[in-house]
Amino acid sequence: MSSTLPASNPQSDKNAKSKPTGSRGFLNMFRQFDWRQYVVYIGFLVLFLFFAITQHSNGFLSPTNLFNILRQSAIISVMAVAMTFVIASGEIDLSVGAVAGLASVATALTISRFGLIPGILAGLLTGAVVGLINGLLRTRIGIPSFLVTLGMQGIATGVAMWITDTAPVPILNDVYNNIFGSGQLGPIPVLFIWTIIGLVIGDIVLRKTPYGRQVLATGGNEAAARFTGVRTLNIKLIALTVMSMVAALAGMLYAGRLHSGRFQWGQGDELSVIAAVILGGTSLAGGNGSIIGAVIGSLLIGLINNGLILAGLELSQQLIIRGAIIILAVALVRRGPKA
Repeated sequence: MSSTLPASNPQSDKNAKSKPTGSRGFLNMFRQFDWRQYVVYIGFLVLFLFFAITQHSNGFLSPTNLFNILRQSAIISVMAVAMTFVIASGEIDLSVGAVAGLASVATALTISRFGLIPGILAGLLTGAVVGLINGLLRTRIGIPSFLVTLGMQGIATGVAMWITDTAPVPILNDVYNNIFGSGQLGPIPVLFIWTIIGLVIGDIVLRKTPYGRQVLATGGNEAAARFTGVRTLNIKLIALTVMSMVAALAGMLYAGRLHSGRFQWGQGDELSVIAAVILGGTSLAGGNGSIIGAVIGSLLIGLINNGLILAGLELSQQLIIRGAIIILAVALVRRGPKA
């Protein structure tokens, strides 16, 4: 009496051999996971947990302190959104902090003499004029944006000091102060709402519009972009002009938060803004950009500042540690495509 074994299916045997086991599949997925894309998010989570544990007794997790981090990061976040377009197009702007200070005093002086609406328009117009000068010098004269905006940094600071005689200009308009800095919508600071507005608009423009795609194409390979019909000089002109207008808005937010305009508002912010953008995954070489990453980078810098202050470190120690953390994070960030 003979027994017959079921015939084997070669195809099923082949599939069984090629199908990875559960643990092997997990390892393959882990190896393929490109964690460099998420350095800023991982860093934010790690540092948040670190400060939550070590500074819990100092009130790090209290709602008041968390909202304070949002306030401190908001103005940098707003500027980081616009700076993403500038850097993604292959340029840079070192004048944003000085423009913020100039716009704050222009707004304060105009409000004191002519009222709310003219004051707002004066601040934005200040940014538009400075940005247009920066953009024209870069795109029409051919001066590198690094040098143009470095020179404009000194000019803007000097003008702001000159027209105010280095004295703060108070803003007594409560409507302005509430809308542009010190107000709240329930428990939510109005500055955080400005951050959300900037994030949404910036992300949509970068990812969903022809202009956003042309910015990335210009920064990725300007010659190729020009060959395909992209007016790369105009793209850069718009990016630099809008950047200065957003920097002016940042100065107006400083003025609203601090109830005065002063040339010192925004001083040194250009370094924090650029660091936030690079931490967020945008390459200094241009060609890529992440609006959400830039905002998270701004929050990361604010988180570091807040945690180190609560830890009771001296200013010199804060600067050393903050600089080391930023260098380490930037070193780990994915490099963008080369032009």
